[in-house]
Amino acid sequence: MHPNSIDLSNVLHQTFGFSAFRPNQEAVCRAATEGRDVLLVMPTGAGKSLCYQLPAVARGGTALVISPLIALMDDQAAKLTAAGLRVARIHSGLDRDASRQACRDYLDGTLQFLFIAPERLRVPGFPEMLAKRKPALIAIDEAHCISAWGHDFRPDYRLLGDYLPSLRPSPIIALTATATPAVQSDIVAQLQLRRPELFIHGFRRDNLHIEVVEMSKPRRYEFAVELLGRPGSRPAIVYAPSRKAAEELAAMLGPRAAAYHAGLEPSVRERVQQGFQSGKLEVVVATIAFGMGIDKADVRTVVHIALPASVEAYYQEIGRAGRDGLPSKTVLLHSFVDRRIHEGFLERDYPPAADLLRVLNSLTTDFDPPETQAAQLRMSRDIFAKCIEKLAAQGAAQIDFSGNVRRAPAPPPKWQQSYEAQVAFRRSQIDRMAAFAETSQCRMSALVRHFGDTADGLKPCGHCDFCAPGSATAQSFRPPDPDDLRHLLAILAALQGNGRSTGKLHTELTAGALRGTPAATNRRVFDGLLDALTRAGLVAITSEQWTNPAGDLIHFKKAALTHEGREAASTGNLHLPDLQLAETQAPEPAKSRKRKAKSAPASRSTATKPGAPGLASETWAAPPRNASGAPGLASENWVEPSVKLRRPARDENPAETLTPAQQLLDQRLRDWRKTESEKLGLPQFFVLGSSTLRSIVLTQPRTLAQLQTISGIGPEKAQRYGPGILEACNTPAT
Repeated sequence: MHPNSIDLSNVLHQTFGFSAFRPNQEAVCRAATEGRDVLLVMPTGAGKSLCYQLPAVARGGTALVISPLIALMDDQAAKLTAAGLRVARIHSGLDRDASRQACRDYLDGTLQFLFIAPERLRVPGFPEMLAKRKPALIAIDEAHCISAWGHDFRPDYRLLGDYLPSLRPSPIIALTATATPAVQSDIVAQLQLRRPELFIHGFRRDNLHIEVVEMSKPRRYEFAVELLGRPGSRPAIVYAPSRKAAEELAAMLGPRAAAYHAGLEPSVRERVQQGFQSGKLEVVVATIAFGMGIDKADVRTVVHIALPASVEAYYQEIGRAGRDGLPSKTVLLHSFVDRRIHEGFLERDYPPAADLLRVLNSLTTDFDPPETQAAQLRMSRDIFAKCIEKLAAQGAAQIDFSGNVRRAPAPPPKWQQSYEAQVAFRRSQIDRMAAFAETSQCRMSALVRHFGDTADGLKPCGHCDFCAPGSATAQSFRPPDPDDLRHLLAILAALQGNGRSTGKLHTELTAGALRGTPAATNRRVFDGLLDALTRAGLVAITSEQWTNPAGDLIHFKKAALTHEGREAASTGNLHLPDLQLAETQAPEPAKSRKRKAKSAPASRSTATKPGAPGLASETWAAPPRNASGAPGLASENWVEPSVKLRRPARDENPAETLTPAQQLLDQRLRDWRKTESEKLGLPQFFVLGSSTLRSIVLTQPRTLAQLQTISGIGPEKAQRYGPGILEACNTPAT
């Protein structure tokens, strides 16, 4: 039967049991059935899987499905098998006999679907086996993994383009839920798609009520337990930043909650996944390893107890809520320290380019065991493996299926520049995620615009914590009192005529109309007032940038009055029903912090109360480092920094090792840090860690560019604190 004459609606009903297509599915299925290459970007829960499964059945033969996670493969294979289709899988969780039988069934033509992991194509002879019987269709699931500009880049995906030509003329359909325009272009190029049909469908999820709350780590466990104890809040998924955090919070949530992470036995993970699907478990507290392929329609709440690594990952994870179309809540809890953790992950996962060059120069054109190479370089195996992974992704090194490595016959001449651009992009993803968490605009609109849909992104959702603060559950809001109204009017008056940066605005008002008020001494109080004006539509906040005389690109936020804001400033009328102020969290008293510091654990192995930091000093512990200077971590996640902090060793005492001029600068910086921390109502290490402060004293940077070369000083911190630090460094010693 010719593909054009196939009744897709009949296949949909007879094979999959659905009476009608969801929006946008039929056009995608038609294009793939007719043999055209397809790129499909569709939100989580919108029915992407059917868009390759139905065309595969309609075309006949065997569909080859390349998928990144075992849980994803197993879930989809189980559903297809239950529908009466013939399915096989090949992955590391199955024994060799099962894999061999799957290969025989594929060659015999008795399969309708064969699921494989991308690294399977590196097995000698496997691509040739597939080519003996061309698949009817090739589906690349989670296709964003192929792009170096995606949020979950995987080198094995990057190599797919080398193997797919031998499987042609089969059509290829690439599917993902989280591809920005740059990633979409990269997917098309890397997979060598031929005149692909592009289906980029709406990222808006009208039933998701998004809330974002700045909250200290000690309060997050308690809040999550309280939130998920409310009626209607379950089933729920909680995303935790580490295995330890997942296990601790799951224990606090009771017997119908369980942890899920990569450190558990496969049988345990399978039991948790099945228990959640069946309803025996109501809450899963997981690392990012959980959720791929989970098709549970009635998840009512998704909670993040730490800042995700990227907006793309965050969007994908909250998309697992409300797939049944009913109202569902997503809550993101974050603080500044979360960003520092991700910066530590970045240093761990992306070694310095100099380390990569050193490894590349040690490789020969023969495949050699990595252990031998690492030993010759006196480099830890973890760091060596990271270097090889990045070199392979850049085409400068090659890895065989046994894990042996060699230098590529012709390494790309600009691989190092490409790698450094990728590192910069990863850092920018952290910046954009932090900017989203701090944004003063509709949460859903911000997400939609992030993915390139500027037309739909202009419409507010009407029910996030920005659009409807009165209905928020994760944070309480209140109407302004008379003092608040005076302060709000002072801000509007200061913005009349022209806008200005939020930092400059605060400085002006601190010395003027707000002098002596909480908004002057505590920047968080001032930002709360500005946020209230923005939510009410009286002030617009935009992201701006400028290049200073030193050539540094400086990012900042600019506040300006809207038309309604100008009217309110002129009339002095601020009694608006939607003018609401967030209840701010009072900073912990300094005495209380000192008491906690004295009782802090002495080692990482010492148990701590879930969610309660043990501060032995103001110093924030950096991730453990190995001989090469890069973080070396044994587990998939870095344990929360506040779990173990140490007092400075004796040889770190500035008074013992610094010159008199350096001691003067050290004291000047400490005084400045104390003043800044008091303005924010936060511990001093939030402003500047002691190790970073000491590095500044020793190097004495004179420009922002020099300042950003110091570990612990990123673009945001340089923008916020750079002028004060440089003023201290450039002040002559007297």
